[in-house]
Amino acid sequence: PATLLALAAAAGLLLAAHFGGPDWVLFGCAAGIGAVPSLGAMIRARWAALYRGTPQLHTAYSFESVVDEVCFIFGPILSIGLSTTWFPEAGPLLAAGFLAAGVFWLTAQRATEPEPHPRGHHGGGSALRAPGLQVLVATFVATGAIFGAVDVVTVAFADEQGHKAASSVVLALYAAGSCVAGAVFGLMRFGGKPERRWLLGICAMAVSMIPLLLVGNLPLLAVALFVAGLSIAPTMITTMSLIEKHVPRAKLTEGMTWVSTGLAVGVALGSSVAGWVIDAAGARAGYGVPAVAGAVAVAVGFLGYRRLSRPVTGRGGTVEQYSEREERHVA
Repeated sequence: PATLLALAAAAGLLLAAHFGGPDWVLFGCAAGIGAVPSLGAMIRARWAALYRGTPQLHTAYSFESVVDEVCFIFGPILSIGLSTTWFPEAGPLLAAGFLAAGVFWLTAQRATEPEPHPRGHHGGGSALRAPGLQVLVATFVATGAIFGAVDVVTVAFADEQGHKAASSVVLALYAAGSCVAGAVFGLMRFGGKPERRWLLGICAMAVSMIPLLLVGNLPLLAVALFVAGLSIAPTMITTMSLIEKHVPRAKLTEGMTWVSTGLAVGVALGSSVAGWVIDAAGARAGYGVPAVAGAVAVAVGFLGYRRLSRPVTGRGGTVEQYSEREERHVA
């Protein structure tokens, strides 16, 4: 139902744009598109149900992250290319088609669908009450601000350089760095606490924003963004592992969705603030927004680190027959 609502809103948006509808219709439909379900959380919850407690879970999360980045690399390029060479609504129309096909294909996969937990295991309120999850969500609001600001500022910077069309390629390199790092990270096996790797990843993301303040042309910006992207996928992968530690199993999908929501809120804030800074001081000054957001993410990470060191108690959330079923499935 959420997908159908998002698709209806997308259709309304494209029709209003094509036939010159009033601006309020555009804004209303754009908000409706936000009803798209959190597919990433749903898919990662399936990985967790299939491979919980095995090394394959790390590999599965890494594979998921790599696929995400491949979409981020080719999606904007394909969409912008279609919209500029065919007709303006072509890119979003193709995206809506992919969304419909992907959601209905996913929901048809009954074999990998996790068993619903008994109602008695859903007590205790929202998953957001977990202290560790609160830290992850707050940090990802700041992280989302980095992503949203980088996207907006990069397009504006390329426009100032007289090569606006090249912005999609530059941003694709940002995602390519994350894709490469995710592939390598998925092949590695780590000892020690994941909390330390997570905090290191947050710090690396923040530090990688500093060179963006110093670049003066698109080639250097492309290199800086590729390097900055290397810290994204490993941090995201480690975050998914931490969510599983800090949220009861019966609330795992909700926990992952909260992190995705924090990321989306951050993207909206980062985009808005970056746009305001660009209008006031120019595109180059706009890169100060992701730098500040990175510093906030590091501060929240350090302040909440002790909470992450204490996994939630009683996180089993399943009766014995469900655990036995999962063990047989993995075997």
